[in-house]
Amino acid sequence: MEKHWWQEAVVYQVYPRSFQDTNSDGIGDLNGITQHLDYIKALGATVIWLNPIYQSPNVDNGYDIADYRKIMPEFGRMSDFNRLLKAAHQKGLKIIMDLVVNHTSDEHPWFVESRSDRLNDYRDYYIWRDPKNEEAPNNWQSAFGGSAWQLDDQTGQYYLHLFSKKQPDLNWDNKQVRQSVFEMMRFWLDKGVDGFRMDVINLISKPAGLPDVKGKGQQNLAANGPHVHDYLKEMNQDVLSHYDVMTVGETPGATTRDAIRYTGFDSHELEMVFQFEHMSLDGNENPELGKWSTERVKLTELKQVMSKWQTDLAGKAWNALYWNNHDQPRAVSRFGNDQAKYRVISAKMLGATLHFMQGTPYIYQGEELGMTNAKFRTLDQYQDIESRNAYREFVEEKQLVDPQEMLTYLRQHSRDNARTPMQWDDSDNAGFTTATPWLAVNANYAKINAKQAMADKDSVFYFYQKMNQLRRHYEIIVYGDYQLLDPDDDQVWAYTRHLGNQDLLVISNFTERTVQRWYELSQRTDKIELIGNYPDDQEETLRPYETKVYLIETPK
Repeated sequence: MEKHWWQEAVVYQVYPRSFQDTNSDGIGDLNGITQHLDYIKALGATVIWLNPIYQSPNVDNGYDIADYRKIMPEFGRMSDFNRLLKAAHQKGLKIIMDLVVNHTSDEHPWFVESRSDRLNDYRDYYIWRDPKNEEAPNNWQSAFGGSAWQLDDQTGQYYLHLFSKKQPDLNWDNKQVRQSVFEMMRFWLDKGVDGFRMDVINLISKPAGLPDVKGKGQQNLAANGPHVHDYLKEMNQDVLSHYDVMTVGETPGATTRDAIRYTGFDSHELEMVFQFEHMSLDGNENPELGKWSTERVKLTELKQVMSKWQTDLAGKAWNALYWNNHDQPRAVSRFGNDQAKYRVISAKMLGATLHFMQGTPYIYQGEELGMTNAKFRTLDQYQDIESRNAYREFVEEKQLVDPQEMLTYLRQHSRDNARTPMQWDDSDNAGFTTATPWLAVNANYAKINAKQAMADKDSVFYFYQKMNQLRRHYEIIVYGDYQLLDPDDDQVWAYTRHLGNQDLLVISNFTERTVQRWYELSQRTDKIELIGNYPDDQEETLRPYETKVYLIETPK
């Protein structure tokens, strides 16, 4: 395997709106990120991924872009970004941007032109269709509920929007669209950014004829479309191959086979993808409700999915490792135990289980503190468009669930769980702002915050710091082969890594029960415990949420 810097990287994801406000308007900004670069570096991250910072009306928190070359005024100016980029590079940190090019905002000049006249030069930048029997051109549904088509009264045609009606889909079949996107990418790369996370990039090529979908919904049909690999190869050849950068594609619905096509070491498309199989294991039994549920993930299913991605991609492509991000609930609330007794210990367990697999790990802001779901009590506390639309659809329109049940689902799965402001200290608004925050701060900030974590050598922060130090020290953590042990064990996830004359054994108890487990490698007297979340090692006894990582080195 050829070795690249992005394989050895640790990525820290910053959601700028919720990270740090420096101008007292209740909204995080670029200067707030610059202010905390030393914190990110101390954690041991080497790359910062910024969620969108471009000019936007903020219908979908910046994923509806009105100008790709301007900074959202709430976040600052281009001079602030230039200062952030320079300061990060001086500290040895790289920055990757969010590339959102499946769609734009309906306020983007391209779309303003496109909808002005059927004969406009920009008309074909988007996907326009005539009505079918005086209705939408097909039965596709938006990811945010309702039809994926919006009628434009002025020109009498519908335009496609896989997300909000304020997010019209670009027509990637138009070479001018692709060239416009590539030109914009060069603008940022020439500034010195170090790569891109590409939003829903596997949706850019729509199926020929846009046929009606049968079954689950339009995104399965739009995902991994007929020309997506042609377009990504073109992007790589025209743009990416001319810079030393990392790329990670968000690819809902992608299988391991799809991922190898996108990220294979000889594919010349992307470096890695975010897959979603492990994110869909706790969905509702009623498929119409999708992710909205209170189900817990079964460990056997979680192990099976994550291990499949490890083994299927081995030697062929590279994994992106994550538990949470701006679109997912907090990891410790979802996969661990966020009650006071076990929050810290289970947050460490989740970190070790993930970070010792093969792939590039992504840490979402606050994960290193063990931040939890917000658990808002009322609907008016939620701002996320997906959450509010789901409540309207399932409670008010379809009456599938009652209001309190839906609020329970939101407390479990709303994207706002991840978007509450970063908890810096125990002062008002967690030190995030001196104004009213754009989204309420989690009520537990007085106990869970960075100031507290930095003062406690046994905190989640220092556990993550140590994992990142170990990653730099031991090649086996980055490059070793993966093998799952005891796939049918529904309490413990154990796996080995192997490289040269070294083996790693990772053992994690996912329950609050004390259990006994024996593994051949754990009986070795020459084993070294690299890291664990209890102060001592009781060998085959695994205490609640215990995790430990052993290194065994066989003499050559």
